Amino acid sequence: MTTTDGAAVTTQSSAADLYARSDQYGYASLLTDDERAVLATLRTFLETQAAPLVAEHWERGEFPTQLLAPLADLDLMAPPSLTAGGARPRQLFEGFRVFELARTDASLATYFNGQASLFRSNVLLGGSAEQVARWDPLITRFQMTGVFALTEPEHGSDIAGGLATTARREGDTWVIDGAKRWIGSAAYSDYLTVVARDEADGKAKAFLVRTDAPGVELRKIGGKIALRMVNNADITLTEVRVGEEYRLQRVNSFADIAAMLRAMRAGVAWIATGVQAGAYEAALRYVLERHQFGRPIGGFQLVQDKLVRMLGNLTASLGMVVRLAQQQDAGVYRDEDSALAKAWVSARMRETVALAREVAGGEGITLATDVARFFADAEAVYTYEGTNEINTLVVGRAITGLSAFTR
Repeated sequence: MTTTDGAAVTTQSSAADLYARSDQYGYASLLTDDERAVLATLRTFLETQAAPLVAEHWERGEFPTQLLAPLADLDLMAPPSLTAGGARPRQLFEGFRVFELARTDASLATYFNGQASLFRSNVLLGGSAEQVARWDPLITRFQMTGVFALTEPEHGSDIAGGLATTARREGDTWVIDGAKRWIGSAAYSDYLTVVARDEADGKAKAFLVRTDAPGVELRKIGGKIALRMVNNADITLTEVRVGEEYRLQRVNSFADIAAMLRAMRAGVAWIATGVQAGAYEAALRYVLERHQFGRPIGGFQLVQDKLVRMLGNLTASLGMVVRLAQQQDAGVYRDEDSALAKAWVSARMRETVALAREVAGGEGITLATDVARFFADAEAVYTYEGTNEINTLVVGRAITGLSAFTR
């Protein structure tokens, strides 16, 4: 189908070229030409510089730090073509941006999302106007890097009522004591957004704490089976002193933290969708190349059944996260929407990566086909930014008006 000036043909063609195998219903056609051009630049970087490194670094359990500078140089958070006149890129573009990263590797997507979604959201939603004006331009250029430090050794899903890290004010300085766990990429970051309980009023506060500040100790968590390239850390904070100017001024209760989580979960749903795309495309490559009984195994009925189930999961997941992004672009942010997307898409992701591993047979447990990496990494994506159970209860509360939480 064409318009009189041929624009529709160009749009559909370029969208199809970008995700020819994994975007069955053409959701990428909703992107503008400028947005797709930025994603194409990212694709080139991922294929030429990142993809050749990920299997080796995944097996070693080390992040390819040589990618940090060139990834920052891509200027993906504020591409000039999308930010003319001070505009901010659409949520739809930002979703496809993390989808593209996760389609190559979940650890790369997790690192980028930690800066672009988690840390940036901390400042945009929790900072004063002055703090946002001062820090956001540095954050978008990766000149000020950070991570979100909420989870604790003894408190994850119950962190809202169990926050153990404390902060007490002494004049214009805060003294923070406590511990955080599972904080990804802290070793490569300048700041931790530390959520702590104010000893004076018992309310949650948030502070930007230098990772190299006296009293901050980071220890890498080893022995992981998922997101092996992500350097997750156990963090101990012992009488860490932070100036009042580094307290996020609009965070004065856990409800303010919940507003941050509302935005973050949408990004993780996009990661889960991208992981499905990566696993599906890797599995499809394998079954078209692998021959058994004298022909490609992709020609067998049971293999095709699994491929169709994978594509169905991926297509439905894309539909959900695309619509969620459209709502957010319209200013609609609801806990139950992002929670539903995170829970449902992550569950479909688990099935998709398992089917991909099945069709790859024995090779599905090796890094050679890429399938094993997606299969293992999916387990971490399924859990972080709210477990399936917690997100389910958030949605259940919204649709019944009854809370199943014990506190």
